[in-house]
Amino acid sequence: MDSGVQRVVALSTDKAAAPINLYGATKLCSDKLFAAANNFRGHRGIRFSVVRYGNVMGSRGSVIPFFLEKRKTGVLPITDERMTRFNISLEEGVELVLQALDTMWGGELFVPTIPSYRITDVAEAIGPNCERIITGIRPGEKLHEEMITETDGHNTIEFDRYFVILPVTPIWNPEEYRKAFNGRRCDYGFKYSSATNSEWLSVEQIRELIRRHVDPAFTV
Repeated sequence: MDSGVQRVVALSTDKAAAPINLYGATKLCSDKLFAAANNFRGHRGIRFSVVRYGNVMGSRGSVIPFFLEKRKTGVLPITDERMTRFNISLEEGVELVLQALDTMWGGELFVPTIPSYRITDVAEAIGPNCERIITGIRPGEKLHEEMITETDGHNTIEFDRYFVILPVTPIWNPEEYRKAFNGRRCDYGFKYSSATNSEWLSVEQIRELIRRHVDPAFTV
């Protein structure tokens, strides 16, 4: 505000949706603070919004580099075979931030529409001949990633390539916002979880994405 910045986007995480650990809880606090900042900006032109997505493919938080390293041992440790995750590349994450900066009205929480994968399919894609051992879910870890909870679902608008959770305290007309970007209100009971996603990556698609975004020399 003091520097005359016009638009600010905070980076959130899936762990902020229904948080079960301190990291997720503090990220949720960040989300709420950024949205609330729009309420005391006064006559300044600044806008605050949030972008939320999960672990970026190939980053330190992603299971893919871990499996690529572990397959050298012939053993892939899996916490739980039921586990699912969303998949997003670094390029897609950056694109969403730029989209938010271009279209934000202030107070929105942007969530990308992205595919899910099963942890067992990632293991098959990377080490089909490896032994798999089940290690159990780690403290603070979820079985599935959540981006939008059912509680937030009734206050969410769906667009072609992303969702927007509207500000809890209205600072502009939500219906005008929906019409401006050709969106639709999500149905009652809607939630966005990696377990109930409508789009899933196949084993071959995972392999192709690894070559494209993580290791061009990757082979099975």
